Amino acid sequence: MMIILIILAAIAIFFFYGISIYNRLVKLRTMVQEAWSSIDVMLKKRHDLIPNLVETVKGYATHERETFDSVTRARAAAMGANTIQEKEAAEKNLNQAMMNLNAVAEQYPDLKANTNFLQLQAELSTLEGDIEKSRRYYNGTVRENNILVDTFPSNIIANMYKFTKSAFFELDNIAERVVPNVQF
Repeated sequence: MMIILIILAAIAIFFFYGISIYNRLVKLRTMVQEAWSSIDVMLKKRHDLIPNLVETVKGYATHERETFDSVTRARAAAMGANTIQEKEAAEKNLNQAMMNLNAVAEQYPDLKANTNFLQLQAELSTLEGDIEKSRRYYNGTVRENNILVDTFPSNIIANMYKFTKSAFFELDNIAERVVPNVQF
C-alpha cells in the first residue's frame, strides 16, 4: 500500500512538474513575441522619422540624389522585411545608408544648425538607443526560451508540444554592432 502511494505521489509530482514546464514555455514564447513586437514598433517609428530627416537634408544638398535614393530604398526594404533574418539584413543596409546621409550632412554647416534638423537628429538618436535596449531585451528572452527548449527535462515537454527555439536579432559585422552615430 505504501509503495502504491509513493508511486502515485511520484506520478503526481511529475505531472505537475510537466504542467509547470509547459506553462513556463508558453510564458517565454509570449515574452519573445512581445519583445519582438516592441522592436518592430520602434523600427516603424524609425522608418517614419527617416523621410523627414531626408527631406530636411534635401533642402540643403539637392545634388546628392543617389544618397537620398539609397536611403529611401533601404527604408522601403526595411519596412517590407518580414522575418527576423530579413529585418536584420534590411536594417544593416538602412544603417549604412544613414551613415552615408550623415556624411552628406557633414558638408553643410547651415544644415547642422537648422532647428528642425537638430530636433529630428535628437529624436533619431533617442530612438536608436531605445531600439538597442529592445534588442537586448528580445535577445535575453530568446536566450531564456532557447535554454528551456534545449535543456533536460524541459526539452521533452518542448518537443511533445512543438516548442521551438527562437532566432536572435544580431548583426553580422562587429563594426555594425555599434548603434550608428547620426550626429550631423
